[in-house]
Amino acid sequence: MFEEWGGKRYNNFSHHLKKVFGEKVYRVSIDAGFTCPNRDGTLGRGGCIFCDAAGSRAGYVLPEFPVKEQIKRGIELIRKNTGARKFIAYFQAFSNTYGPVEKLEKIYREALEIPDVVGISISTRPDLVSDDVLDLLEEIGKNTYLWLELGVQTLNERILKRLNRKHTVEQSIDAIQRALKRSHIRTLTHLILGLPGEKEEDMLNTATGVSMLGVHGVKLHHLYVIKGTVLQRLYEKGIVKVYERPEDYAEIAVKFLERLSPEIIIHRLQGFARENLVAPSWTANKFAGIQAIERMLEEKDSYQGKFYRN
Repeated sequence: MFEEWGGKRYNNFSHHLKKVFGEKVYRVSIDAGFTCPNRDGTLGRGGCIFCDAAGSRAGYVLPEFPVKEQIKRGIELIRKNTGARKFIAYFQAFSNTYGPVEKLEKIYREALEIPDVVGISISTRPDLVSDDVLDLLEEIGKNTYLWLELGVQTLNERILKRLNRKHTVEQSIDAIQRALKRSHIRTLTHLILGLPGEKEEDMLNTATGVSMLGVHGVKLHHLYVIKGTVLQRLYEKGIVKVYERPEDYAEIAVKFLERLSPEIIIHRLQGFARENLVAPSWTANKFAGIQAIERMLEEKDSYQGKFYRN
C-alpha cells in the first residue's frame, strides 16, 4: 500500500500528480476578482468568522494584475525556485463560481491557454455550484485535468452556524453528490479540524461522512487565527482555542486519517499563513504539522484508512 502512495502512510496528492503527469506538478494560486455572497450582502456581510479581507489568498498573489499575468508571474517565481515544468492554475481566493457562466468560462479557458498549465483547480462554496456551473466544468474537464474544491469545513450543522458560513450541511451534500455524477470533475472537500465547539466525535463523523459520499479528495486545515477576523476577537477573549503545538493537531489529524477511505487523495494536511497570523505560531511553518502527523503515523504503525469501514 505504501508503495502506491510514494512511501507515505497516506494517499498524498504530490505522488498522485507524479503518477498522472510523470513528474512533480505545482499549483499557481490566482485571485480572479471574485467576491462571496456572505460578504456582498446577498447572504450576509463580513464573511465567515475565520475569513479575512483577502479571502484566503496566497501571499505571493498580485490581485491587481489580470489572471493571465498572475499565472505567468506565479509560474516564473515557482520555476525559479524549483525548476518545475508543469502547473495547475488554482482559483483560490473567495468563491470562484460566483458569477455568470459566460464569465466563468472565459476566465477558466484563459488560464488553460498558458503554456505548461496542465489543469485547473476551482475553489468555491457548496451553495454556489449550480447545474449550469457543473455542465461547464464537465465540458472543460473533458480536455484537461480539473478539480472542484468545495469549502465544506464540517458536516456538523451546529458548527456551520457558529462559523457564520450561511450554507447548510444539506447544501454541501447536495453539491458533492451532483458533482460526483459528472465523470470529468474531480471533487474535493476543504475541512477544518478544531473548529469552535467541535468535539473529536464531530470531526471523526465528518471523516466517515465524506468517505461515505465518495469524494475524490480532501484538504485538511487546522484552525488558525488571522488578524482582522471575528475569530481573532473570540480568540483574544479566550472563547476560542487552537492547537498550540503541531503535535496536538497531529493527534486528531491521525485519527481523522485512520477513519478516512484510503481511496481519498489528501491534497493538504495543514493550513499555512505568515502574514497577519495571530495563532498558533507554528502555522508559519508549512511543514510543522505535516511532519508531526507523519511521525505519529510511523510511531503508531498506522495509516490512512486503518479503521475505515466501507
